[in-house]
Amino acid sequence: MERVVRVLFPECREEALEDLYADLRFPEPSGRPFLYLDMVATADGAAHLGGRTRGMGGAADRVAFRRLREHCDVVLVGAGTVRVEGYGPPRLDAQAQERRRRRGLAPLPQLVVVSARLHLDPSLKLFADPHNRPVVVTTEDADPLRRRALEPVAEVVAFGRGSVDLPQALSWLYEGGVRRILCEGGPSLNAHLLAAKLVDELFLTVAPLVAGGPAGRIVAGPVGEPLRLALRELREYGGELLARYQVVR
Repeated sequence: MERVVRVLFPECREEALEDLYADLRFPEPSGRPFLYLDMVATADGAAHLGGRTRGMGGAADRVAFRRLREHCDVVLVGAGTVRVEGYGPPRLDAQAQERRRRRGLAPLPQLVVVSARLHLDPSLKLFADPHNRPVVVTTEDADPLRRRALEPVAEVVAFGRGSVDLPQALSWLYEGGVRRILCEGGPSLNAHLLAAKLVDELFLTVAPLVAGGPAGRIVAGPVGEPLRLALRELREYGGELLARYQVVR
């Protein structure tokens, strides 16, 4: 059976599922990395099922998840999401790595974890690959014992006191050559990034599910004045809606 995605906006057409987000174009960044979020939610707005996103998205969301990782220098994620979702080092197949090389990128994106309290066990599979060590961004007043425990398995950098200074962290990444960042959450990190006006686009999969209950949203925390989004693209596959929004400044 042919797997065909319906492109609904900005023009009506069809594309193969395997071509989903294969040829993304982003504006050139200026002064800081271009940052885009990739999130999934149910039709009633739940950001997780039983605390995890696994099982929410279907085939199109899984392709989008992998494809969006092909276009970034860095995958940014909060420590809570790392623990709950069981993050490991980024993995892409050989074809995806070759596509990255043709774009002038490293074969695999760098994983950057935001953790103000450093509640990260050095034995997590996240730290299992000595050739692909993650960066852990924390605060200047983080627990020094926890920091020393992580330094053998990760590069640990600090910005801000009490909470991570995300603008400073992104400036440091930009100075190191990072031009595009994919953020995969969680909701608290999303809120901090949006409040600091550091988010440029949102890729949102709306799963054809109703969760009910107390499940939170994809953004947990204040963002200041409501942010307006402009719809750039909309696709449908198997009942899933895949929307690409631009944050309007």
